Amino acid sequence: MAAPLPAIPGAVPARIRVAAVQYGQRRVAGFDGFAAQVEEFVRVAADYGADFIVFPELFTLQLLSAESSMLDPAAAIERLSRHTPDVTALLVRLADQYRIHVVGGTHPTRTPEGDLRNICYVATRDGALHRRDKLHITPSEQASWAVEGGDAAGVIETDAGPVGVMVCYDSEFPELGRHLVDQGALVLFVPYCTDLRSGHLRVSLSCRARAVENQVYLVAAGNVGHCPNVANFDIQYAQSAVYTPCDVMFPPEGIAAEAAPQVEQLLFADLDLAALREARRSGTVKNLQDRRPELYARWRAP
Repeated sequence: MAAPLPAIPGAVPARIRVAAVQYGQRRVAGFDGFAAQVEEFVRVAADYGADFIVFPELFTLQLLSAESSMLDPAAAIERLSRHTPDVTALLVRLADQYRIHVVGGTHPTRTPEGDLRNICYVATRDGALHRRDKLHITPSEQASWAVEGGDAAGVIETDAGPVGVMVCYDSEFPELGRHLVDQGALVLFVPYCTDLRSGHLRVSLSCRARAVENQVYLVAAGNVGHCPNVANFDIQYAQSAVYTPCDVMFPPEGIAAEAAPQVEQLLFADLDLAALREARRSGTVKNLQDRRPELYARWRAP
């Protein structure tokens, strides 16, 4: 028996515009300088009619460049967590002021339960703030910062359709993308942070696979450049992009927009949600509809 298609709410608009920030890492004097840089990207994205803007994973590590000396990784991440109230307040204000959904990259946070999580805060233009923890933690995050992975992932309902978040390494595991699409996600946002081109390619190729197998859009945004005075954050490599399924109603190569590598820029793409609905229903291939979950379940049986 084929798997049922995820429901698509009737109120979803036919088209939306997304913006991805390929964020240039450099020294800032303090939180005000960081906030001004973030606001300028949001202002421009809103001026160009974007419904969403996404920043990269760990882009707030830039705040550590304002410290008087380089902190060791453990101390640095605790210091950064103290900025959480200011970071979340900034995201909420920008979403409200510019009427745009802000996917706030990620910001390491010590939770009230005492866990250190790599958290994506999403501020929606209805005034809400959503938290999505990174689920899969890299060896570097574990060794340097003792970050722990989250254990929940749900879609975020917005006035521009249901969306999901996969943070960097999360994109390399097909289960999460499928879980979010089964809940109705039409767009998956992937804030990422990679130091070498090989790491970037792991993320980008995984995103393209998730787009094909789930018939969904993915928006990936990464850091570029070098941020001095920050341990374990030496160099950055990114080529941010917006990925699509590969079918006749999309670009043949499955790329709606792609940044130049290693250059700070703001990337835009218009996403046709009606075309996505049509592809799922009657595309050349129907990956979602043609799944065979009963067969896969037999394979997993002891």
